[in-house]
Amino acid sequence: MAAVLIVLVLFLAGFLAGFILLVIGAINFDFTNSEIPPGVNQPAKLRIIHIILICTAVVGKILENIGICRQVSFVRYMQGRKTLGEDPKLFIKNLWFEKVPVRIYQPKTPSASQRRGVMFFHGGGWVFGSLETHEELCRFIARESESVVVSVGYRLAPEHKYPAAYEDCLSATQHFLQHLQHYAVDPARVTVCGDSAGGNLAAAVSQTLAGRSDLPRLRAQILIYPGLQALDFNLPSYQQNRGVPLLFRERAAFYMLQYLNGNATKLEQVLEGSHIPVDIKLKYRKWVSPDNIPEEFKVRGYKPRVLLDCTTEVFETVKRFCEPNLCPLLAEDSVVHQLPESFILTCEYDVLRDDGLLYKKRLEDNGVPVTWYHLEDGFHGIINSFNSYWLSFPAGK
Repeated sequence: MAAVLIVLVLFLAGFLAGFILLVIGAINFDFTNSEIPPGVNQPAKLRIIHIILICTAVVGKILENIGICRQVSFVRYMQGRKTLGEDPKLFIKNLWFEKVPVRIYQPKTPSASQRRGVMFFHGGGWVFGSLETHEELCRFIARESESVVVSVGYRLAPEHKYPAAYEDCLSATQHFLQHLQHYAVDPARVTVCGDSAGGNLAAAVSQTLAGRSDLPRLRAQILIYPGLQALDFNLPSYQQNRGVPLLFRERAAFYMLQYLNGNATKLEQVLEGSHIPVDIKLKYRKWVSPDNIPEEFKVRGYKPRVLLDCTTEVFETVKRFCEPNLCPLLAEDSVVHQLPESFILTCEYDVLRDDGLLYKKRLEDNGVPVTWYHLEDGFHGIINSFNSYWLSFPAGK
């Protein structure tokens, strides 16, 4: 019995030592491969948040390697484990819109008129995120704006590939627009809103509904550091912020590939720009080009890249990157000019900054009113920390 206990203790000690070494290695990797720019407010907090995320991923990988669960499942569980109690100012209910799970937030205070409605699509690279991860944010929006907020629990990649997430968000939005009277929402004041991948989905849904005459017209689209294209991962912001937490350039491309087809086998070609034929790049160059980025955003070490061609085999695996429902920046002018008033948030230290800048220009060129807000000290994901106590950032709120 004593020998068994000794073996068990040695095993646990070895496992713990290995785990500690892995975590130290991950933290060391973080310091050598990431960069916190001097313009970020409270850089130590950002470093801590990033290390927490890395440690979570490391533990998930260990659990996957010993056969307990998948890494992605563990990370999702850890991200969504925080639960909030009842809200004294809101009615909160889980429902299904068609076959899509949603969570609806309705202010308890009586209203003399119909309320605004907000369809909210969470971020997370189409792979992570849930109703739980954005619960606090949706409550805040519902309380502060006295709006009815509908958070959509769309299907995630890689289990559910494109266009699953888009179809879920579109289906839920259509259902809401068809049943606004049940929630006392004004048909003339419904917006779609999302952060990161959710901003991508909000833009795609807004484009799809722009020409519909059988549904109420959307009042606005609110795009919070959205990812809107996959043709060029070498735009100025991708170069300048390639190693800035919380979204590295490589991870941005990885998530897009996970959403597209559930794997990242063509990641290297996507990053170097050899995944799209030159003739197609030239076709879309009027919309996706560093030339359309204001000069003040190129001063932090941007280097123009030579256009690379690609093989037919590579393009066949990623050709749906040219579909506007996946990459809304590529929609035709005939669609863009019908879009509702728009709000776009960009962050200086975010690889997706230029996606937002390019879409801002497209909207303005097509006569769509745009309100643009740029966080000079902002980084990708900052809105999720708006109320994280000692890890909060003033710009997040």
